[in-house]
Amino acid sequence: MSKRMRGYGLSAEIDRKRREQYDNEIEREQEARRWVEDVVGCELVKDADPNTPLHWDGLHQGLKSGVALCKLINVLSPGSVKKINGALSNYHMMENIANYLKAIEKYGVSKEDQFNTPDLFESVNMLAVVNSIHSLGRAAQKNGFSGPTLGPKEADYNPRNFDEEVMNKGQTVIGLQAGSNKGASQSGMSFGRSRNINEPYVGSS
Repeated sequence: MSKRMRGYGLSAEIDRKRREQYDNEIEREQEARRWVEDVVGCELVKDADPNTPLHWDGLHQGLKSGVALCKLINVLSPGSVKKINGALSNYHMMENIANYLKAIEKYGVSKEDQFNTPDLFESVNMLAVVNSIHSLGRAAQKNGFSGPTLGPKEADYNPRNFDEEVMNKGQTVIGLQAGSNKGASQSGMSFGRSRNINEPYVGSS
């Protein structure tokens, strides 16, 4: 369990909202947890019921050391983490997490889809950890990993290249949002024109 002291005031409110949001997305935790366990081949929390969510504190307990995460990326991309620390002092655990984050970035998970070391080690934001594992799952499919899958495959970048002729044609097209004067005329329009004194007055019926 985390030894991190509970905050007060604003920090406590932020922590409460994060945990509430986490509970609202508990299915994502279960999907991420099962994928990690299937790929690595071991339980995150010994003797935990695989059909019961670990919840925030349970997942923190299972991932805090960084060992399971390092093993995970080493299955997806062998040799990504050269050394996994087994002597689990705080320093070694944080080093494991940092090495994992570096490895998944090389594997294709963007910085925006990662978590920060304190999010996991200090149990600051476990939902960010879950979301990052989902991002890794998408990257694994994109990179052709043949093992267990997590979530939909990440879309490939597909730039569209048009030749100069097509681009020039596009510049001559008037978009519908610009309006159209097709079929328009000034017939019957009197706005802005003074009425002739000899014109008969037509009143409303």
